[in-house]
Amino acid sequence: MLKNKHYYSIDAIRKKHCLYNVIFSGRSDGKSYAIIDMAASKWLKDRTSQLAVVRRYREDFKGKRGRTMFDNLLHNGYGENVIKKYSKGEFDTIVYFGGRWYMARYDEKLDKNIPAPTPFAISFAITEWEHDKSSSYPGVTDILLDEMITRGSYLPDEFVLFQQVCSTIIRDRSDVTIWMIGNTVNKYCPYFGEMGLTNVTKMKKGDIDVYQYGDSGLTVAVEWAEGASKHGGKPSDKYFAFNNPKLRMITNSDWEIPCYPRNKVKFDKNDILLIYFIQWEGVTLQCEIVSKDGALFTFIHQKTTLMQHEDKDIIFTKEQVQKSNYFLNIAKPTSKIQKRIWWFYQSDNVYYQDNEIGELVRNYLAWCKADNILK
Repeated sequence: MLKNKHYYSIDAIRKKHCLYNVIFSGRSDGKSYAIIDMAASKWLKDRTSQLAVVRRYREDFKGKRGRTMFDNLLHNGYGENVIKKYSKGEFDTIVYFGGRWYMARYDEKLDKNIPAPTPFAISFAITEWEHDKSSSYPGVTDILLDEMITRGSYLPDEFVLFQQVCSTIIRDRSDVTIWMIGNTVNKYCPYFGEMGLTNVTKMKKGDIDVYQYGDSGLTVAVEWAEGASKHGGKPSDKYFAFNNPKLRMITNSDWEIPCYPRNKVKFDKNDILLIYFIQWEGVTLQCEIVSKDGALFTFIHQKTTLMQHEDKDIIFTKEQVQKSNYFLNIAKPTSKIQKRIWWFYQSDNVYYQDNEIGELVRNYLAWCKADNILK
């Protein structure tokens, strides 16, 4: 396996010997490359070990996106063709068809690529897991969930669907390692909560946390990879050196958190017309509708004390609670008071304690708008 000190290496997290390996860092730090480089090396050694590449949609593999997914093995950061190097000339390219990637050799006489008889990688779409469940994949020893973290919308129950994909591949075996990687674009990725990764928001760059789940044998290693930032950055960082905090995710592996509007109007309890709460990813947010000196707005901050009126206060949560004061989707109001609450979001009259709170609310609203609610 080729190593470059300027890019990510899986050596440290592999030493934890966990079933799941969650890795996040800035863009272009070499996370995907490190996994596919490992997978290519394994297949060339035994000609049986395969990599399952998992993305949300089948469209992620169609056309050019599928054909070029492994191109960095043909021309890496050193300008080397590592497929040719690892195979000692037996293979010099990669071909993609039928949702599978094959190492191949270009035959000048025949003027075409001659693929290996078996693929070294297979594509899987989370949205199509039911189409794959009747098939068997005994050669897959590693599963790669790429682009795990997004600032866009997640699929309804995406983590559960991903587990269905893993179950389809693993069957009754115990020799499969799962890699879940993403860029630091969303600090409140729902996978973290679903997997019980409670310390992610407190991690520092370079940390590797290990989670164990009783005596089940399940282990998860979580790494905030330093990537190129550990060695002074990448040569390309100069293109993104603007004084913009959003770009620090690219150059320094920091979490991408935009600047959200802060409240500048001083008010007291008498100016608060209504208080309601949002419970999201283990955090309770107190939302106050305020009227002061002609200003009408909602101010949101974290609630750090116990709830006083859980049976009376309006509470929005993604879990169904059989109480009349609990609601699922703030973006789908069903009463006058809920319509008034939602108006503040529609008219951009919401202000936040800090950017972290703003990011939490953004994720909650994205979940609501993605129509995750059972009908």
